[in-house]
Amino acid sequence: MKQTAVVILNWNGRKYLEKFLPLVVEHSRELADVVVIDNASKDDSISFISAHFPEVLIIKLEKNHGFAKGYNLGLAQIQHEFLVLLNSDVEVTSGWIEPLVAYMEAEPTMAACQPKILDYNRKTHFEYAGAAGGYMDKDGFVFCAGRIFNEFEEDIGQYTANQEVFWASGAAMFIRRHAYMEVGGLDEDFYAHMEEIDLCWRLKNRGYSIGSCRSSHVYHVGGGTLDRLNPLKTYLNFRNNLYMLLKNYRNGSVLIKLCRRMTLDGIAAFRFLTEGKMTYFLAVLRAHFTFYTKVPLMLRKRKAEADLGTKVNLTGMYKRSIINQFFLKKNAIFSSLKESDFY
Repeated sequence: MKQTAVVILNWNGRKYLEKFLPLVVEHSRELADVVVIDNASKDDSISFISAHFPEVLIIKLEKNHGFAKGYNLGLAQIQHEFLVLLNSDVEVTSGWIEPLVAYMEAEPTMAACQPKILDYNRKTHFEYAGAAGGYMDKDGFVFCAGRIFNEFEEDIGQYTANQEVFWASGAAMFIRRHAYMEVGGLDEDFYAHMEEIDLCWRLKNRGYSIGSCRSSHVYHVGGGTLDRLNPLKTYLNFRNNLYMLLKNYRNGSVLIKLCRRMTLDGIAAFRFLTEGKMTYFLAVLRAHFTFYTKVPLMLRKRKAEADLGTKVNLTGMYKRSIINQFFLKKNAIFSSLKESDFY
């Protein structure tokens, strides 16, 4: 058994497997085993893999458990020291694994990291899901080196040094198995979206670090499940961000933080309304009402996390509001943010 397993979660993804799995196998076989966790696909994904890539291990789940639970069930059956959670719509490159392994081995407290993630459809630019590493502002809004909201930087070599960040993208996340299991894996109540950020935050609250390995890069199609502008994704992102704040925020009063965030969410909802985007407006309202019903559950999770996490690592958290910087001060480039404004 190799030290590393590249693990792809699949559900009816034959078209992506046919396009991207050959490169995953080719560029990973020297250092990693390749595993596909199948969420009870109805297409011919399994027969395609078996026929063309017999070296790929297939873990078959009895039904579609979604992203978080699907990974949790599948990864429990994999014993490799390092796990790479890789989306099926990612094109990997030659030598992409070696820098990730070296980075993790050189940093014993690093639980997870990611490569640079560029846009498959515009390969000169960073992609939404992760870019050159993830950060979070004081209100829980997430952004990346190379991508703030929907502004994407061209990759001109401005982010080359490996860097500790706040979160790593689930599109291509390299993580120590023992750390993943220690925190209980991905939170299945999230269903989809932001579960990897929640995972990283829980790791940070235990004192682990998260990295961006910028000497490795991959290309991500993105939007394979839901487009970025989609009412369901809007609902999940607003709801899950509140879940994440209540569970994990330790740097002050969580009640004050939630009230501020809900106010900002209300402004966003009103903006959707004035733009005539009624379905998005309703998505934000639904997200909040769902959150209210789940407060007792999230408080129990918060207590469990607080009992376990004793050494909080805030590196990569932005002390200011990224909304103010982006919309009021027109700072759309990550490098325009002051380094002193980060923990």
